[in-house]
Amino acid sequence: MSKMIDELKRTHSCGELTAADVGKQVVLFGWVHSRRDHGKAVFIDLRDRMGITQVVFEPRFAEGAHTLAGDLRLEYVIGVRGTVESRGGNVNPKMKTGEIEVHVTDLEIFNKSEPLPFLIEDEINAEETTRLAYRYLDLRRPAMQRLLMTRSKINQLTRDYFSRNGFLELETPFLVKYTPGGARNFLVPCRVAPGKFYALAESPQLFKQLFMVAGFDRYFQLVRCFRDEDLRLDRQPEFTQIDVEMSFVTQDDIFAAMEGLVALLWKELLGVDIPLPLPRMEFDESMRRFGNDKPDLRFGLEHIDFTDVVKSHAGGGVPLFEATLAQGGIFKAIRVPKEYALSRKDLDELEKEAKGMGSMGLGRAKIGEAGAWSQTPFAKAISDDLRLAINAACGAQEGDLIVFQMGRPAMVHAVLANLRLTLGKKFGLIPPYGSGGQWRFLWVVNPPLFEFDEESKTWVAAHHAFTRPHDADLAFLDSDPGKVKCYRYDLVLNGFEIGGGSIRLHDPEVQKKVFQTLGIDEAEARQKFGFLLDALRFGAPPHGGIALGMDRVAMLLTGASSLRDIVAFPKTLRGTDLMTGAPGDVSDRQLKDLHVQTVKGA
Repeated sequence: MSKMIDELKRTHSCGELTAADVGKQVVLFGWVHSRRDHGKAVFIDLRDRMGITQVVFEPRFAEGAHTLAGDLRLEYVIGVRGTVESRGGNVNPKMKTGEIEVHVTDLEIFNKSEPLPFLIEDEINAEETTRLAYRYLDLRRPAMQRLLMTRSKINQLTRDYFSRNGFLELETPFLVKYTPGGARNFLVPCRVAPGKFYALAESPQLFKQLFMVAGFDRYFQLVRCFRDEDLRLDRQPEFTQIDVEMSFVTQDDIFAAMEGLVALLWKELLGVDIPLPLPRMEFDESMRRFGNDKPDLRFGLEHIDFTDVVKSHAGGGVPLFEATLAQGGIFKAIRVPKEYALSRKDLDELEKEAKGMGSMGLGRAKIGEAGAWSQTPFAKAISDDLRLAINAACGAQEGDLIVFQMGRPAMVHAVLANLRLTLGKKFGLIPPYGSGGQWRFLWVVNPPLFEFDEESKTWVAAHHAFTRPHDADLAFLDSDPGKVKCYRYDLVLNGFEIGGGSIRLHDPEVQKKVFQTLGIDEAEARQKFGFLLDALRFGAPPHGGIALGMDRVAMLLTGASSLRDIVAFPKTLRGTDLMTGAPGDVSDRQLKDLHVQTVKGA
């Protein structure tokens, strides 16, 4: 065992020493961050997760330490003992420890390092694939360590907040029975039950409801969840939720509890006061103005629905407009003010983006003198009355551009919602990532309980089958399910959904009607959800809950450019771990033990 570790012990971190420590004898451990050899003096910036301290080796302090310092290279792991001295007029104001340096009398090299695939610095040019392959080196970079240290602080503050407010931190299982939900599950074969499978829990949903039935009243958990979904910027196959459930509460009670946590996190970590209560917006309004239920309120460019205008003019002589109306389609536009010029290349790129989301193209019209249209194939066919009516509906003036979509509502909303964000970033209204100093929180409330699935021609649950419908809408369960609104809610920040939940449906009779609307008979309901249905029959209290996406919250709080940066060991967009090689092959013996066969090329 090293004498320096066993006997002397570390006295300070590398980000701790100040002018007040001058004259003290200290012991520091860390990595060689930089090295400058001036012959008679060797200067080392010694780094640990708390910062950097300059240490100096000179023969007049210790001949042996100075000689050994000549062998030091980047990322060697060392320990030093020495005396804290003032740097006099050579203060480095960029370093917390810039007033002092340590004159070293003892040096021990704990471990050497081979040449690095990239430098351990905040700003590097290494490809992300290289960084992920050497993630343990990437995590040494001060910028990455600051991100994960902030994440750790979020965990600590969250636990303290809920504990102070009477919540119990309770655990739920990862290996569960598969039940239909909103995402594809990872399946795990069970060795002791041939042909049977566990599912990795995509959330603790059913179990936290059982905690309420069991009388625990207030539950929270920082829980790992698993979903076999296509990955993207803000999604990983395994992720962490701040999971909450409460009994004897209304929607407002849950909002108040979560708003208190949000205000605490932003105040403690950023020094930002978040005004409470947070604003709310009806789901229908969000879809009308922004095309989705997670609007970014930091900028305008809102959608304009001009479907009724086109209807009132019977398509205005444009065959494509007439066909869209006949198929029940809608018309929506974004007005681009004249100060935001778009080139032909820009418009071609926008059209390519629209087609990539299922659109046939991008409708557009440049507004000229007296409201004339140019740069559009519709200019010749459209009637003057409809053209002027569309201009008026969009508030379009000479020099403005309108871009629009027509067709199925889902497609129109999705295309224009994404184009709005593209335009917002292109015009500098929002930054490419990060908050830009703006924090626009929003509760989106009262969405529909059901969605109509065009493929199966059936009603499906928009969230899950245990969401409580509005009492006033119960009559529509049989006659018009699309009109049934429910107590579901999403917490949105700067265009990201950071949380979602609902008031649960604990009434067995209403639950039965919801199942009937979904085409689930009693036998199927029992096969899929029997244990929960049984529990709800034994005195289940009214309850509701929510889950915040810890990873997204951390990404937004830290200003990270990707969710992968605030996950210690993330997966790529293809779901692979470049460091460990996961997912990997297993032996035939392992497959045999699990009673599983693989089919290659299927």
